[in-house]
Amino acid sequence: MYRRPTGIIDINCDAGESFGIYPIGDDDRIFRYVSSVNVACGFHAGDPKVMEKTVEMAAKRGLQIGAHPGFFDLRGFGRREWALPPDEIRTDMLYQLGALDAFLRVRGLHLAHVKPHGALYNMAARDETVALPIVEAVKAFDPALVLVGLPGSAIERAATNRGIRFAREAFIDRQIHTDGSLVSRRESDAFVPEEACVSRAIRMILKREVVSVEGVLIPCECDTFCIHSDTPQAEVFAKALREALNEAHISVEPFSAGKC
Repeated sequence: MYRRPTGIIDINCDAGESFGIYPIGDDDRIFRYVSSVNVACGFHAGDPKVMEKTVEMAAKRGLQIGAHPGFFDLRGFGRREWALPPDEIRTDMLYQLGALDAFLRVRGLHLAHVKPHGALYNMAARDETVALPIVEAVKAFDPALVLVGLPGSAIERAATNRGIRFAREAFIDRQIHTDGSLVSRRESDAFVPEEACVSRAIRMILKREVVSVEGVLIPCECDTFCIHSDTPQAEVFAKALREALNEAHISVEPFSAGKC
């Protein structure tokens, strides 16, 4: 189980989500402010050329590189829930990890972590039958990988029970319920007002607490923050966040560099 040292946080970014001639996000500009990236593996977004380019950009900046596997759902961007049998979830995970690993290996690099995407991420957080095949695939592929997900979730429990390191993720720009689950993007109050995001992040790190969408103060243990490169003004926000962390004497480092 990964646990960040005091005064250190990772900032991760979901990346490589363009497809063919359709660009999504501005990865290279956002990469200036993060410490790790989660590269789409071609199922919900991305393609071989995009994957190669994303790995190249991340490697040039010395960022930690992880896989961002999702449901095979390009049309729905992996945000639609699919009722797949556990063994199909496991093999889809292995397929995507292997695809990204190929682009890392030819550069002499190694996969560091895995963060499921979208609906797969949310379903694994609440449903052990979805979480278990993800954990089994990660362990079979490389038991040294770190799995990223929501704290207190089904996938954290599954990872812990099977000896897989787990990094707890917080979303600075997304509201959460008192039970720790993310507020659905379909809801009008799904996102935190932009002007409140940075102070919210500092509070999560220093006080290890956050106010839920229901107005309840709840504990918040996190090892990594997520920034979405495709959100409006993402680069401006990422820059402001790094500046605020520097002022608070909080170091930004990839989570696998810490002690587990």
